[in-house]
Amino acid sequence: MLYTTPNELPHARLGVVVAKRFAPRAATRNTIKRVTRELFRVSSLPPIDCVVRLSKAVNSKAGPATTAQLKAELRVELTRLFASQARKAP
Repeated sequence: MLYTTPNELPHARLGVVVAKRFAPRAATRNTIKRVTRELFRVSSLPPIDCVVRLSKAVNSKAGPATTAQLKAELRVELTRLFASQARKAP
C-alpha cells in the first residue's frame, strides 16, 4: 500500500514499513526496503511524503529469505504505485 500527502519541501520523502508478521525473516524485510528505496530514487515524484506499507505476507519462515521472484513482483508493484503518483504531478 502507498500512502501520500503533499509536503512543503522541493522533493519527495519516503518511509517504509515492513511488519515482521508479513515478512518473518530479516533478510526479506531488508530486501523489500532496499528495492523500495532503489525504485523511489529513480522515480520522478512531485513534492510528497510517501509511506509504503506491506499489506500481505510475502514469505514464510519455511521459504527462502530472498528470491528473484519476490524482487520482480516488488519492482512491478512499486513501479505501478510510484507511477500513479508521478502522473498527479502539477
